[in-house]
Amino acid sequence: MMENELFKALADPTRRAIFEKLAGGSMNASALRDGMKISQPAMSQHLAVLRSARLVREERQGRFVNYEVDPEGLALIATWLTKYRAYWPARIDALKILLKDMEP
Repeated sequence: MMENELFKALADPTRRAIFEKLAGGSMNASALRDGMKISQPAMSQHLAVLRSARLVREERQGRFVNYEVDPEGLALIATWLTKYRAYWPARIDALKILLKDMEP
C-alpha cells in the first residue's frame, strides 16, 4: 500500500526536514545538507527513501543531480487526507461539547 510508504518516509524527522527544504524549490544533495548534521551517505539514503515513496524526484543536469518535491506523492497524500476530511469536524465538535461539559 503506497500510503504506508509515504507515512513511513515522513515519520523520520530528518526526512521531513529534507522534504520541507525541497518544498522551497529544487536543490542538490550538498545544498540540502547545509545546516544539517548529516553525512553524504546518510543524505543519499534519506533521499532514496523519499524517492521510493514518490515524495521526491531527481533530475540530472550533467554531473549534478537536483531533487524536487514530486507532485504525484503530494497528490497521494491529499487523496488519503480527503477520506478523513468529513470525519474530523464532527469529532472536534463532540470534543468541544465534552470539554465544555467538563468546565466547572
